[in-house]
Amino acid sequence: MTSPAVTRWTDRLPLSVGPGIHRLAIASLVTQAILIVSGGAVRLTGSGLGCSQWPNCMPGTMTPTPEMGIHGLIEFGNRLLTFVLAAVALAMIVAIWRVRRTHRSIFWLSVALLCFIPIQAVIGGITVLTDLNPWVVSLHFLASIALVAVATLLVNRTGRESRGEALVASGPLTGTLRALGWTVAVTSALALILGTVVTGTGPHAGDPSSPRHGFNLYLVTRIHVVPVYLLVIATLLGLYLVYRTRAAAALKRGYLFLVLAVLAQAAIGYTQFFLGLPIGVVLLHMVGTALLTATATNVWDRSTGVVPL
Repeated sequence: MTSPAVTRWTDRLPLSVGPGIHRLAIASLVTQAILIVSGGAVRLTGSGLGCSQWPNCMPGTMTPTPEMGIHGLIEFGNRLLTFVLAAVALAMIVAIWRVRRTHRSIFWLSVALLCFIPIQAVIGGITVLTDLNPWVVSLHFLASIALVAVATLLVNRTGRESRGEALVASGPLTGTLRALGWTVAVTSALALILGTVVTGTGPHAGDPSSPRHGFNLYLVTRIHVVPVYLLVIATLLGLYLVYRTRAAAALKRGYLFLVLAVLAQAAIGYTQFFLGLPIGVVLLHMVGTALLTATATNVWDRSTGVVPL
């Protein structure tokens, strides 16, 4: 009598990229965006040194003590999010394991996401050990932005496979749309990078004793809005062109969402500046950075299709 074959756990994994895997990609994007907002809350509440050590929270303990108060809880809660992000990223890799050879882009984007999460955590530790040096804080934020961009690419790739939608635009102006896609990517990246300089110059350091840039806040703010203006122009032009050509419907939606994100973020940015950077409006601006990153990455991806399938 022949014994039945032993079923391996991998045999139960999906053989195609379906809605379940797409939902995991969306979960990665949402949790990465939440981390950006959570990090903003740490800085805006003055909790950046709520846990003064790393990887321990305090000498001899991984968790905050009652003496540390609310600041310790806020900072520790932000640190715990890293494990949630890692769990989602690991689940993504497991889910696509059986299709890793036929969907290399999705697999390697998932691997990159998982690998960069601990790197981002280490940069976060360095920010604590340097007493929230504004340059290191900026690097920590930009690492989170990069993770949001990677997660957005995952959402696009898994969505394409699960729904069979077109990824790259089509039509006589594809070359122009590609150029605009790169313009959107570069100007949004510059706006975010220069925005960290403004943040490092402003009053919300994360802790009263933390160092700040010695720049003129008004001057660096004016420099920061230059790529924002260019981004607005490129976005509006792109929106006009995709509705005049046979561009993919997903790219049309992408430009529409980008227009809304850019205009909302610009309005919030001006509001926070003229109101003297109130905490609530600044936190809303942090939400906007995640939305801007996701929508700009989406437009770039669908305009260029640089990342192969």
